[in-house]
Amino acid sequence: MKTDTIAAVATGLTDSGIGVIRISGEDSFQVIQKIFRKKNGSGVKLDRSHTVQYGFIYDGEQKLDEVLVLVMKGPHSYTGEDTVEIDCHGGVLMMRRILETVLHSGARAAEPGEFTKRAFLNGRIDLSQAEAVIDVINAKNEYALKSSVAQLGGSISRKIKNLREDILYEIAYIESALDDPEHISLDGYGNILKGRISVMIEKIRKMLDSADYGRIVSEGVRTVIVGKPNVGKSSLMNMLLGEDRAIVTEIAGTTRDTLEEQVRFGDISLNVIDTAGIHDTEDAVEKIGVSRAKDALNKADLVLYVADASSSLDDDDREIMKMLRGRRAVVLLNKSDLEIKTDIDTLKKESDLEGQRIILISAKEETGFDTLKATVKEMFYNEKIDFNDEIMITNLRHKEALNDSLKSLQMVMQSIENGFPEDFYSIDLMDAYTSLGNIIGEAVEDDVVNEIFRRFCTGK
Repeated sequence: MKTDTIAAVATGLTDSGIGVIRISGEDSFQVIQKIFRKKNGSGVKLDRSHTVQYGFIYDGEQKLDEVLVLVMKGPHSYTGEDTVEIDCHGGVLMMRRILETVLHSGARAAEPGEFTKRAFLNGRIDLSQAEAVIDVINAKNEYALKSSVAQLGGSISRKIKNLREDILYEIAYIESALDDPEHISLDGYGNILKGRISVMIEKIRKMLDSADYGRIVSEGVRTVIVGKPNVGKSSLMNMLLGEDRAIVTEIAGTTRDTLEEQVRFGDISLNVIDTAGIHDTEDAVEKIGVSRAKDALNKADLVLYVADASSSLDDDDREIMKMLRGRRAVVLLNKSDLEIKTDIDTLKKESDLEGQRIILISAKEETGFDTLKATVKEMFYNEKIDFNDEIMITNLRHKEALNDSLKSLQMVMQSIENGFPEDFYSIDLMDAYTSLGNIIGEAVEDDVVNEIFRRFCTGK
């Protein structure tokens, strides 16, 4: 089937040293022949794939730019189609000018993600690998990048395909036995299948167990800074960011709403929310801020509770510490550069904290920051990640598909327990097989595919 030839700027539309215009489709080579000439006036050589050729891009008789042209014949290209990439000077105006010339010469503008979508439709990558492409681009920390690269290399695909092969074998066996009972017996098969399904369920549960952790790796740790007014929450936020982002004054209650920013701690990232001070107040606006602070605390992966080391604890402090029960939290005794009235031992005696870590800091003097970084890393990452052996589920769509397949396999187990006929097993096994197939793009609906690629940038 003939496909449109598409083109787009594949690098960011910002001034840079080099820009890349990518062309893909059956007419790619005809398009480049119309606009490219070497010094001697000849066109692109097409006798060999994966070559780099030097010359100039022309719009009619007007020379536009000095370029390198990469020629890649399908199926050995990113999209699986004949592909050309033009490396030109990276000015925005120049890239747009060359793209316009390409479009006037027979290509059309690519839609967001259309190059990767074609790679998927042409069978060069499956859907989970296609989704990993955008995850690599959007990776916010080293762990997220490693996980995305592993998925791009097929780590999830291999696990899913192996599971589907095991399920398909059982479906085929049941169907064959039902068609030919004289030669294939199902006597005792229920108990055999039960053992095999148990192994499959354990594999799926292991992947699902990684999903919450995978979300943290992919999206960052949802972190909320809480405390009474004027204890230094906004100063801590500025210290984490390395810039004066939050307003800091001596006036209690300066922060009346939440402020969210992303902070990188080396290989990990925190999505940090600075909140209004939590305390009893009659001020209507402050009440809204306090309510939002409590809501953010309840949704957080990590709570950074800031207390004033230069003051004694009061009822507001104790009320906040009750909210930390059962949560991942770090207690930060701020203003340690002043005379200390509440130290670590005092805090432990006067509160009912359940194993939360306590650190002395000074946001003003920027002390205790390294200890906080090390503590957070230990709490969330602590040697858990080995991308060579394990995979992490970082995609909500994958998690939902795994949950659906798990439910179907559990229904097979229930059918065996209830002594139902073997054709009942086939129905639920096929549902599990289909659900897992959705992860890698087998029989997935077109609107789902379109929605996935709509999230991509143009040119990828």
